[in-house]
Amino acid sequence: MADLVIRPFAPSDSDGVWDMLQPVFSAGETYAIDPAISREGALAYWLTGHEVFVVEEEGVFLGTYFLCPNQKGGGSHVCNCGFVTAQAATGKGVARRMLAHSLEAAPQRGFRAMQFNFVVSTNSRAVAIWQSHGFDIVGRLPGAFKHPVHGYVDALVMYRDLTGPAPEAK
Repeated sequence: MADLVIRPFAPSDSDGVWDMLQPVFSAGETYAIDPAISREGALAYWLTGHEVFVVEEEGVFLGTYFLCPNQKGGGSHVCNCGFVTAQAATGKGVARRMLAHSLEAAPQRGFRAMQFNFVVSTNSRAVAIWQSHGFDIVGRLPGAFKHPVHGYVDALVMYRDLTGPAPEAK
């Protein structure tokens, strides 16, 4: 993955982003999104009010993520992100690269912390990646997510301060 490029979303990327979002959203295992969401609805959700990036290698889309304020006003110094990896790129370090990119981009935009509001507890790969990059589980919402396979599972709130020295990735 030496030729991996992370760049801002361009309108011409819509088809590639949809191709990554559709299987993740329709699976209903990691995002609290209607699995039957339309293409237009999914793209509106992903693009509206977010700074969006795409990850590609030799023109092939491998992932996408967004960065935005978690709240308005007094909470706007804390950012939030959403990450999706293309199915063919799962397990190849794309999520780690997107997270590293977001951890560099966020302070450049004035964010002092990053918070993930609703990490599905059964998404163990994501939880492990976030924890290995210094995120703490600061809240647990019991049974807050209805997983299509596991039933009602917890959602986690994960947080990392961005103002001090970066913790070493584990």
